[in-house]
Amino acid sequence: MASELIQTEYAEIMQKSYIDYAMSVIVARALPDVRDGLKPVQRRTLYDMYELGIRWDRPYRKSARIVGDTMGKYHPHGDSSIYGSLVVMAQDFKMGQPLVDGHGNFGSIEGDGAAAMRYTEARLSRLTQEAFLADLDKEVVDFVPNFDETEKEPAVLPARIPNLLVNGSEGIAVGMTTSIPPHNLGEVIDAVIALIRDSSLTNEELMQYVKGPDFPTGGIVVNASELAQIYSTGTGKIRIRGRVEVEKVPRSDRKRIVITQIPYTMIGAGIGKFLNDVAALADSRLGSDIADISNQSSKEGIRIVLELRKGADEEYIKKLLYKKTRLEDTFSVNMLAVSNSRPETLSLHDILEAHIEFQFELATKKYRNLLDSELSKKEIQEGLIRAVDVIDLIIEILRGSKDRAMARNCLVTGNTEGIRFKTKKSQADAKKLRFTEAQATAILEMRLYKLIGLEIDALMAEYQDTLKKIDLYTDILNHYSSMADVIVRQLEEFRDRYASERRTKISDEEEIVLEERKAEAYPCVLLMDRFGYARTVDEAVYEKNKDAADEENRLVIHCMSDSRLCVFTDTGKAHILKAEKIPHGKFRDKGTPIDNLCNYDSAAETFLAVMNLEEIRTQRLVFLTAHGYIKMVEGSEFDVSKLTVASTKLEEGDRLICVHPAHFQAGCVMITKNSMALRIMVDEIPLQKKNARGVYGIRLSKDDEVDQVFFLEEGAPTETEVNGRTVALNRLRIASRGTKGTKIRK
Repeated sequence: MASELIQTEYAEIMQKSYIDYAMSVIVARALPDVRDGLKPVQRRTLYDMYELGIRWDRPYRKSARIVGDTMGKYHPHGDSSIYGSLVVMAQDFKMGQPLVDGHGNFGSIEGDGAAAMRYTEARLSRLTQEAFLADLDKEVVDFVPNFDETEKEPAVLPARIPNLLVNGSEGIAVGMTTSIPPHNLGEVIDAVIALIRDSSLTNEELMQYVKGPDFPTGGIVVNASELAQIYSTGTGKIRIRGRVEVEKVPRSDRKRIVITQIPYTMIGAGIGKFLNDVAALADSRLGSDIADISNQSSKEGIRIVLELRKGADEEYIKKLLYKKTRLEDTFSVNMLAVSNSRPETLSLHDILEAHIEFQFELATKKYRNLLDSELSKKEIQEGLIRAVDVIDLIIEILRGSKDRAMARNCLVTGNTEGIRFKTKKSQADAKKLRFTEAQATAILEMRLYKLIGLEIDALMAEYQDTLKKIDLYTDILNHYSSMADVIVRQLEEFRDRYASERRTKISDEEEIVLEERKAEAYPCVLLMDRFGYARTVDEAVYEKNKDAADEENRLVIHCMSDSRLCVFTDTGKAHILKAEKIPHGKFRDKGTPIDNLCNYDSAAETFLAVMNLEEIRTQRLVFLTAHGYIKMVEGSEFDVSKLTVASTKLEEGDRLICVHPAHFQAGCVMITKNSMALRIMVDEIPLQKKNARGVYGIRLSKDDEVDQVFFLEEGAPTETEVNGRTVALNRLRIASRGTKGTKIRK
């Protein structure tokens, strides 16, 4: 058979395939439907629990049973996504109204994961059963084939409450995300009722009912004035603060700060990070008034306690927590949902309007089906009532018929052929019978006890009840106000039964302005080991461990906690290092690489000296390079705001080998690789700017460079070994700068 080749651009195929994939992820996995507020995995899990009969008033069933059944029938995307959604729907600290009643370890607000699905059990919550699944048997929503077309599943659940707002949603699709905060059930229902009563209400007017998000963790929304814009556009940022209280410590004049509510964004690992951040603040002396921190949270709620020192300023500590930790955080709102089979960013009005439209659609289908059912019932009841009046004739027809079909035909068409009657009158009356097919079937199936007087009375009462229902359903279907009243009554029932007090406070708070108190400077000692790890310790700690500190560290510098240090390197750079940035701790702490504390790069340069700017500001420094250039620079030139400055100018191939304060009384000695030595006095060294190259300190022959330099001052060594010979440096002849010096022979 000949094959047909279709030529097309590769880019077009990729574009179409990617768009198809993206829409599949968006619509079928990641985003909730605006009608029931559920993602497909949530909807399928709840429906499967409904099918399994795991109702709120029945025993719990193993989560593994639910997950396995859902995966096998409806959601073939792995058990982790199904169990993950089941867990979230059972967590009251994530959901405004939990949809699943979990039994066992379903995780904690502090980030502890749920137990394995083989250990936990679950069942539907009462709200889910009544507000999401109650009308599934009334054919109010469409059912579609599952992935292998062996089962049917609802395209959407007949949700009676605006779940998209009540429980919110978070999801990451392809190229888009949704982030909808949870809201208060009572407020949202009030807004729906108001919009049903008056469809002209604007977003701003609806916000008289929906004040803002209502997070399960409570907290305070502090930018209330921006909420109107957020709810109008569907996007924006909500700023949330934790709730903080100040308590007096019993039998003490100290106080404690107690955090009783946290931002919604801190759920999980955020609490542990918060505790670590507070501990770091306490150690950094910004929060030195914090004596201790403990997490006393339990099932009853959040309780994080910060013990304060005597005389602490609790208001300052509160501001510090809000500014330096996630106790004040931002929730990004993007109210994206699937509406009319496509993703849309919706406003508050859009979501409520879509919910109301869905409710009227559900109610129309429900009451049309109920009306059809009652009309069918009315038809049968009328047939039975009529049959009671001519019961003797019907019995005669039944006794005279050869089979069921003959009797049925007579009841429907009046055909008496083949039927034996006692009298001609009975036959004539039988020919007048005209029951419907349904009525004839009901008559033939009617039992004799239905002929008892009380049963006949009950049939008449039932018929009257049916007529009332038909009138009611007809009125609901034909009048908007009647259907609206029914929907409103249902909403009011859910509100009265399930609504709770608002947990999140909505207000406009001033921006936190933290006037950081400058910590009082204290003496400390900088220690840097041979690997370049630096830390500072208290002077008393250093004195206690002086011998070990001097032996184990390549650098020991006394400074103040607010000092600035200057790191000179062989590339001619000077990096400014703030002592307050260096971790302060115990003597045996490892410290932090100096590379991480300033612009110094240990891979590209070698540090020569670290000096306290406070000390060298009033001194002069001598710089000497490998090519023999020397100069003197005022230390104040390095007192700059930049993090890195040039300390000297270097020609190509040259490098800085020494930086030293210019307080040597007996001069300095330069020794080269070729064993040339030159001793000059300090007044021979010219004073230049830090950007100058310097002048010749020693004139070098070809392929020679300065290898060592010694400064002859009190306490400094006066002897060294050159070519195996001990040389007394203070006995070398003093010469002029810029000369070749003296050869030191073996």
